[in-house]
Amino acid sequence: MSNSNSEHSQPSQPHNRLDHNHSETPTFWYDDGPDILIPVPQEFSFTENYNHLATATNESLYTLQNGAIYKAIAVNQQAAVVRISAHGSTDIRIQFVDEPDWNSPELRAGVAQYVYDWFDLGTDLAPFYEMAKNDPLLKEAIVSFYGLRNMGIPDLYEAICWGILGQQINLGFAYTLKRRLVEHFGQALVRQGQTYWLFPTAERIAGLTTEQLSAAGITTVKKCEYLIDTARRIAEGTLSKEQLLQAAGVKQAEKMLVQIRGIGPWTAHYVLMRCLRMPSAFPIDDVGLHNSIKHVLGLETKPTKAHILELSAGWSLWESYATFYLWRFLY
Repeated sequence: MSNSNSEHSQPSQPHNRLDHNHSETPTFWYDDGPDILIPVPQEFSFTENYNHLATATNESLYTLQNGAIYKAIAVNQQAAVVRISAHGSTDIRIQFVDEPDWNSPELRAGVAQYVYDWFDLGTDLAPFYEMAKNDPLLKEAIVSFYGLRNMGIPDLYEAICWGILGQQINLGFAYTLKRRLVEHFGQALVRQGQTYWLFPTAERIAGLTTEQLSAAGITTVKKCEYLIDTARRIAEGTLSKEQLLQAAGVKQAEKMLVQIRGIGPWTAHYVLMRCLRMPSAFPIDDVGLHNSIKHVLGLETKPTKAHILELSAGWSLWESYATFYLWRFLY
C-alpha cells in the first residue's frame, strides 16, 4: 500500500520538456495526485529491467515484490521509501510508501531525478539497436533483452564501493560484503513493518577506522583502507561526480580515478559506465565480459584482449551498453 489514490486523479502537465540525449539532464515528470509519473522512451521495457534486478539474490538496497520495486531514496537531508512500477507501456509510476512529506517539492523532484537516472531514461537507444542488429556478438542480446537499460548507480561513492568490494571475488560474496557495509553503517527506514536501507554516505565511512570496517565483516584490510580513503576524498570535496563529468572524455576521467588507491582501470571504467554514464567506458578486462563473449560465440576458451578489441571495433560510443547487454547473458 502507499499514499496513492492515482486511479481517481489526472496527471498534471510535465515539469520539464523531455529531451532524450546526453547533453541535458531533464527532470521530466508528472504529478498524478500523490504519485509521480515519468514518461519512458519507446525502447524501454520495465519487465526487462525488473528481471535484471531480480538476478541479484542478496541485494540490500531494494526489494522486489509482485512486479514492483521498493527502494529507499535520499534527497539531501530527506529520505523516502517508494514503490516503482510500470504504468502501462508509457510511464513509470512512483508511489510514496507511508511518507508524510510526499508533497515536498524538493523530495518529489529529487526522487523523480533519481529514478530517471537509475533507469538511464535520458539515453536514446535507437542508434545502439541499429548498430547491434548486425553485430555478431550483440544481435541476439538486443532481441532477448529489448528495452533493457544500463541500470546505474547514481551515487558516486556507492559506485566506487561496489567496484572495490567486487575486486577479485565472486559476485555472490561481493553482495554479502555490500550487505554487511549497508547494515552496519547505512540508514534504515522502516515502513509498514519492513526495513529499507540507504547506502552509507561518504561522510559516515570517512570517520571510521580500518578496524571498525574489518569488525563489520569487510574481510580484506586493504579494501577497508581503500573505502575509507575514497570516502575522505569525497567528504573533503577533492573527488566528485561533477569533476569527473567535466573531464575531457573517458581517458582523462579514467586517469583521475586510477590515481586513487584501490582503483585500477577495471574499477575506473566500471564507475564511468554505471555512475557517470560515459558511453565509451569499457571494462575490457572484466571476467564476466570474457565469459559472455565465450558463451555467445561458443568458444572453447575465453577470448584474448586483442580478439575483444577486434570484435568490438564497431561499438564506438556504445561500448558501455554493449558490455551491459553481454553481461545480461550471465546475470
